[in-house]
Amino acid sequence: MKVIITAGGTGGHIYPALAILNKIKEKEKNCEILYIGTHNRMEKDIVPKEGYNYEALEIYGFSKTEIKRNFKNIKLIFKAKKRCLEIMKEFKPDIVIGVGGYVTYPVIKAASKLKIKTFIHEQNSIPGKTNKNLGKIASLIGVSFKDSLKYFDKDKVIFTGNPSSENALDIKATPKTKYGLDRNKKSIVIVQGSLGSSAINKKMKDFLENISKETYDVLYITGNATYEEFSKNKFSENVKVVPYVPNLAGLMKDVDLVISRAGAGTISELSALEKPSILIPSPYVANNHQYFNALSVSDAGGAIMIEEKDLNTDILKDSINKILNDEKKYKEMQNSLKDLLVNNSSTIIYEEIKKLVKD
Repeated sequence: MKVIITAGGTGGHIYPALAILNKIKEKEKNCEILYIGTHNRMEKDIVPKEGYNYEALEIYGFSKTEIKRNFKNIKLIFKAKKRCLEIMKEFKPDIVIGVGGYVTYPVIKAASKLKIKTFIHEQNSIPGKTNKNLGKIASLIGVSFKDSLKYFDKDKVIFTGNPSSENALDIKATPKTKYGLDRNKKSIVIVQGSLGSSAINKKMKDFLENISKETYDVLYITGNATYEEFSKNKFSENVKVVPYVPNLAGLMKDVDLVISRAGAGTISELSALEKPSILIPSPYVANNHQYFNALSVSDAGGAIMIEEKDLNTDILKDSINKILNDEKKYKEMQNSLKDLLVNNSSTIIYEEIKKLVKD
């Protein structure tokens, strides 16, 4: 099987793409794979390190304020599509897979023009503009949330779950004691993503300064961008602060509660690990999609959602205690997450891709 895959911009797109590729490699020992991404976003560094051939396109997302840049970007999209046509004529893929981000647009459009089978995957509850558009021409669409099925043609959309969930199950557990958390106490991880959020950090500082008498430990992951400033604060012994945790899913396996943003990848990992959470969706993302991601999980009973505008120390402490101090509620949340989980998402996607190629 010869595969071209495209995804870019954020880990929420890139890591599901890599999960799909790794499953294809596992099942198809002689497969040939080419990854097409941007020339300046994180995939350009991550993907080659994983051993995949990489082709970069110069393309940018559209801006609401920089109109001149948008005109330039329209030209770059046409140029990128032309380059994709050249690549595909030479590579001759059996299928082209898009896993989100604006870089997928010229790639899937080029594949469609050449009548190559295409599969796109939507990680969020509310599809982005690119996938909404590409859904009209894609051969098959996979979605992570059942709520997303309604946004696409019912004859060519399937519920696959998020490929990141399978990775979370396979990853080795990281003992919480590695980060100074007491083995005999309940523990919470609070994570704000790779860059962190200054708005959340301010509210969390107040919370962390007021939990010295609580019976649980907290590991606060600030994000690299805000760690230096945040680490100057002095907290009680039950609070540990780090900038970043590699293989976070491994650590999630050994803690009791996770407090985080509501990115699709994080939610898929939490669901896979049946880990109750408090979700604080970012209000700064396209289509407010994190709010709807969090709503899907909280409505199902697997998480408590707190909007950033409502977040304060009292609300957060109350939510934590409702979960950690009520064993029955904790078990109910875990059971609710079981119902959301697709624990073999990458395998489902591989099998569907294989069918497409054979048709």
